[in-house]
Amino acid sequence: MSAAAAATRPEFCKFAAELKATAQAIAAPGKGILAADESGGTIGKRFDSIKVENTQENRRGYRELLFTTEGLGEYISGCILFEETLFDVAADGTTKLVDLLHKQGIIPGIKVDKGVQPLPGTSGETVTQGMDDLGKRCAKYYEAGARFAKWRAVLNINDSTGATPSDLAIKQNAETLARYAVICQMNGLVPIVEPEVLMDGAHDIDMAQRVTEKVIAACYKELSDHNAYLEGTLLKPNMVRSGEAAPADKKATAAQIAAATVTCLQRTVPPAVPGITFLSGGMSEEEATVVLNEMNKLATVKPWALTFSYGRALQQSTLKVWMGKKENEGAAKKELIVRAKANSLAVQGKYNGEAAGGAAAATSTFVPSYSY
Repeated sequence: MSAAAAATRPEFCKFAAELKATAQAIAAPGKGILAADESGGTIGKRFDSIKVENTQENRRGYRELLFTTEGLGEYISGCILFEETLFDVAADGTTKLVDLLHKQGIIPGIKVDKGVQPLPGTSGETVTQGMDDLGKRCAKYYEAGARFAKWRAVLNINDSTGATPSDLAIKQNAETLARYAVICQMNGLVPIVEPEVLMDGAHDIDMAQRVTEKVIAACYKELSDHNAYLEGTLLKPNMVRSGEAAPADKKATAAQIAAATVTCLQRTVPPAVPGITFLSGGMSEEEATVVLNEMNKLATVKPWALTFSYGRALQQSTLKVWMGKKENEGAAKKELIVRAKANSLAVQGKYNGEAAGGAAAATSTFVPSYSY
């Protein structure tokens, strides 16, 4: 490799060893990510469901409840934050919320994308925005204590022919994810690459698998072309499932979802990637745990850690118990530990339904065309 080429590769930057160590720590055995990066609008919708006013004080109070849950660090390795939370302080007025995570041994992360916008030349497809000042923001976030980042791309399966997502949407989102990844790495942040194929629609699991394979393969082609350091990255994909509107007799079982998802990943994800941190995609808390468990039980080649990066599928029961009331905080924290421990067991392929009776464990978290 020429000196000029070497200089452009992230593994030659000053953060290479740190990036690799951070990615490996997040993908540690039996641990996963708590996604607490809801925007002000999104957390407002969650608060509406429990009749809690969407104020900065309530947002801070809820995040502080999560971060001070005793023993959370036994099961959670990283926590994705919204920008407000990264710079926020606890109720005492002095302790930074990120320091509450550090105290538990949890690595703080940060959502860096700015949501989706229409992609010209397509029929309602989107591309994610936020690239213009990304380098400056990443440097600021690193200084504030963040050590990883996430950027969500959104793709849709709109009919049974697989006509969407279009090649244009796949290419544009894959290129943007790759650019984001390298910018993060040059500023010390491990990028979580999140190409989410939404499970809206009536398609079957075979269609979901074909589309998801195409999308993930395109992402790794672009990551290679952009000289991303794969050892210092993580992938956050959807699980391969039938569409939410599919007929009941076409809905895949947990075992079928696990098999299709792992096969998809074996065909597309290089073994250099330390971990795959699944999103829940609107599944219930219990279903997300069960499918993750089924994947880790499979007796097949899995060169990466298969773990979780759950938001709704870790927090739904906690929110329903909390209801914005101080006197409910202890019980809400117990719910969070129940779900965190359940997913820790699932990462090890050892979950046996211990958390199935949670406050809202069986309730779907699906939101059509989910955005935040």
